[in-house]
Amino acid sequence: MTATHATAHTEDTEWQAGPAEVAGRRRPVLDGRKLRTTGFHLTAGLLSALWLLPIVLVLVTSTRTFDDIAAHGVGSWPHSFTFDGFRQAWVDGGQQRALINSMLVTIPTVALSLGLASMAAFALSRYDLPFRRVLLLLMLGGNLLPPQILLIPVSRMSEILGIYDRLYALVGVQVGFGVGFYVFVLHGFMRAIPGEIQQAAVIDGAGPWQIYWRIILPLARPALAALTALSFTWIFNDLLWAITVLRTDSQMPITASLIGLQGQYVSMWNVIAAGSVIAAAPTVAVFLRFQRHFVAGLNLGAVK
Repeated sequence: MTATHATAHTEDTEWQAGPAEVAGRRRPVLDGRKLRTTGFHLTAGLLSALWLLPIVLVLVTSTRTFDDIAAHGVGSWPHSFTFDGFRQAWVDGGQQRALINSMLVTIPTVALSLGLASMAAFALSRYDLPFRRVLLLLMLGGNLLPPQILLIPVSRMSEILGIYDRLYALVGVQVGFGVGFYVFVLHGFMRAIPGEIQQAAVIDGAGPWQIYWRIILPLARPALAALTALSFTWIFNDLLWAITVLRTDSQMPITASLIGLQGQYVSMWNVIAAGSVIAAAPTVAVFLRFQRHFVAGLNLGAVK
C-alpha cells in the first residue's frame, strides 16, 4: 500500500469512526505532551527558585537593621528596612576605594588583553608564520597549568622587579595569564573569515595594519564582545592574584576587601550582605548588558 493510499485509508477510517472516537484516540497523545510540558516548567521553576533563594536572602539581609537580625535571626521575616548597611560598607568598610581599585585593574586589563590578543590572533590566523602551531599550543598549554603552582614565583618576581603591592603589577599578571586563552579563541574566529576578503583588500592597496583595523577587527566584533563580557567578569571577581601581588588594604580590589569587611564586622550580617551586593553589582550590570554575548561565548571556539 502506498503512502497516498495509506493516508486516504486513515482519513476514511477516521471519517467512519466519527468525531468522538477520533478525539478519544488523539487525547492520550495531547495529554502526554501537555503533562511533559507542565512537568518541565515545574522543574525549571523549582530549580530557578532554589537558585534565586540565596540571592534574595542576601538582598533582604542587606536592607535590615542589626537589631532586627540580632533579635529575630538572619533567616526570619524582616521587621525593618534601611540602607544604613550600604553606607557602613561603602564608607566605613572601604568598599568605595576597593571598587575604584577593581575598576582601575579590570578596565585596563580587558583593553590590553583583547588588544594584544586580537593582533596576535590576526597574525597567526591570516599569515603563514613559522612555528605558529607551536605558539598556539604553548598558549593553550599555559592555560592548562593550575595557577596555584605559580603563586610563589609570581610573588617573588614582583618583589625582584620592584613592582610589588602596585595595581599595575596586578594588571600585568592578569594580562600575562589571560592573553593566551583570548588568542586561542580569536584565532579560531578570525581563521573562519573568508580569505577572499583579505585578498580583495590587498588588491586595493591595503597594508596589514589597514586589513587588521578596517576589515578583520570589525568582522570579529561578536567574538570581541563575548570575550569582553567574559574577561570583565573573570578579572573583576578574581581573588587569588590580588592577594598574591597586593598587600596593603588601600590597594586591595573589591573581592579582597570583602574578607577584611567580614573581619571588621564579624556579626553584622547586614553590613556584610550590603558589601556583597556592592561587589556583585558591576558584574551583574555587565552580564545584563552583554547577556546575548555571554551565551554566544560559551560555544564560540567550538563553532568557529
